[in-house]
Amino acid sequence: MFNRILVANRGEIALRVIRACHDLNIEAVAVYSEADRGAPWLDHADQTVCIGPAVSAESYLKIPRIIAAAEKTGSQAIHPGYGFLSENSRFAEQCRASGIEFIGPSVDAMDRLGNKDKSKTVARAAKVPTVPGSDGLIESEDEAKRFARNVGYPVLVKASAGGGAAGCASPVTRRNS
Repeated sequence: MFNRILVANRGEIALRVIRACHDLNIEAVAVYSEADRGAPWLDHADQTVCIGPAVSAESYLKIPRIIAAAEKTGSQAIHPGYGFLSENSRFAEQCRASGIEFIGPSVDAMDRLGNKDKSKTVARAAKVPTVPGSDGLIESEDEAKRFARNVGYPVLVKASAGGGAAGCASPVTRRNS
């Protein structure tokens, strides 16, 4: 069991993970952007760490800042909540490479099931019914038009993804100590 978990999320998601940690007698570290300084969920954490500016791409999605916050606070694991980095296999790999446990799916599961094309192949191989559609990715507009003409309209097109903190006056604040 862990003694301290960093919660790499915000708001209600973070609050729920923090409460679950406390129910298990585990310390919870909350991260926050400058815009979230003083947010209510931070009052429930045992420690807080500012991870950057308001823009999520420069704070909650900045893997090096999240890992640095975990290292700085002695967190043994990171719980990503959902959204943000929760389905990012590169983040999970970097956590584990840093000696920090990632609380979530394995890298292999994220790589296989986080990609729509790969997950459909896995499902078909397991004889799980899938929504009718293309056999693999459609790479061009012309290919999409051909496919649509062959199967008939309407057609649903689903996108598939390809393949201390600066600006903080006080990077680590201890609470409830």
